[in-house]
Amino acid sequence: MKKWLRQLEIEKNRCQSCGMPLQFDPQGGGTESDGSHSRDYCSYCYADGTFKDPQLTLEAMQQRVRQLLRKRQAPWYIRAYMAHRVPMLKRWRSCKR
Repeated sequence: MKKWLRQLEIEKNRCQSCGMPLQFDPQGGGTESDGSHSRDYCSYCYADGTFKDPQLTLEAMQQRVRQLLRKRQAPWYIRAYMAHRVPMLKRWRSCKR
């Protein structure tokens, strides 16, 4: 039960742009325009209250996720699952596929 609860905690504390667990962000998250840490986005995606790559498309983000996980030698099903989850994140919910 503890393992399941821990997994739920990790799931809700993911970057809402790329899906990375925020606990693994070396800077503790992106920053808002006032300098405070963002509760929604990681430092790789968000800084000073804006997205680092505002022109990025949903498909391009899914490809980035796949490539990063491939580089980290994640199994194919993990890569597919995480890329599939990207459209469900806050940044991408309103995007049309």
